[in-house]
Amino acid sequence: MTAPGLPAGVERAAVIDTLAIEENARRFVELARSAQVMAVVKADGYGHGAVETARAAVRGGATWLGVAHISEAIALREAGISAPILAWLHTPASAFATAIEQGVALAVSGPELEQIAAAARESGTAARLHVKVDTGLGRNGAGPGGLDELVARLASLQEDGSVVVDGVMTHLAVADNPSRGAETDARRDAFLAAIDDLAAAGVSPALRHVANTAATLSRPDLHFDLVRVGIGLYGLGPFADGIAGLRPAMSVRTRLSHIKTLPPGHGDSYGYDYVAERAVTVGLVPLGYADGVPRRSRSASVTIGGREFPVIGRIAMDQLVVDLSRASLDINDRPRVGDVVELFGAGGTTADDWARAAGTINYEIVTRIGPRVPRLFVADRH
Repeated sequence: MTAPGLPAGVERAAVIDTLAIEENARRFVELARSAQVMAVVKADGYGHGAVETARAAVRGGATWLGVAHISEAIALREAGISAPILAWLHTPASAFATAIEQGVALAVSGPELEQIAAAARESGTAARLHVKVDTGLGRNGAGPGGLDELVARLASLQEDGSVVVDGVMTHLAVADNPSRGAETDARRDAFLAAIDDLAAAGVSPALRHVANTAATLSRPDLHFDLVRVGIGLYGLGPFADGIAGLRPAMSVRTRLSHIKTLPPGHGDSYGYDYVAERAVTVGLVPLGYADGVPRRSRSASVTIGGREFPVIGRIAMDQLVVDLSRASLDINDRPRVGDVVELFGAGGTTADDWARAAGTINYEIVTRIGPRVPRLFVADRH
């Protein structure tokens, strides 16, 4: 295994392989077949950098970009990205007028509709809308109690030219669990019923979209006109057994900053969760929970020179400690101060490994990597 690197003078970085993102997007374009692909780049591209991720995804064939907030969409526009963008989570303080002026499509659930319509009338430009239907997730979206009123109002606003309803969407709750397919079937049926309600009111959106990464991979019946690919774009999967044919795009790396030997009985880090039973050589890794490393991780490891070394003791705000004692290592192969440490990446310890160690999901591991870890963009042609 080739040891991962960092440029000279760089202490730490989240190395983002934009070619991996491009190739992952291309893979989903192939899987979606006749449906278009929306690359979801919210939360700064799941921590990978929204602008560079968006550009790579478009190169890979994605025709839409998806974000949570209008502010995220505007940042993409300011970076010169002209692809269609959908933003779906709003508050009364959201910049609806700016979104309309910038050609950003907006998902509507009901409460924001009148503000959007007023902003459209003031600007003289119709707002492009996607109706968000709550088919059972219980979060954003118009549910059975409010859908009829929303549909009627949309029909009226479309008639007067304030809005154009381009899409209808919902979000699945358990598509990442194939054993609960009957529940996903129920969500599909509720979605189809909502489409019928829209059509009866004279609203017939051209884009119907339901599928997230999990459904894009496992439920071709839910591809409809557009699929929304989030975690899969970054080479990670929603399923416990991973996804073949995708390449993780993020590798978090730093440099070993200190090495020393703890005598038997010596504790390590706060609380002395770890106490050396024998003399142990330890290495200090300058990454901690302020950088997004989960403090609660247990049985995690890092990779140094192609070999995995276990984390010991509690993870602190700025640093963690690893056990470097490996009797099988020749003295010339032992880690040294300055060696590159990979927290996780594509070749050794993975984001999925850290997710298991922290009792969470891979989405959280990559998204939480903080701003003290600069993003370094590369195109790695394996």
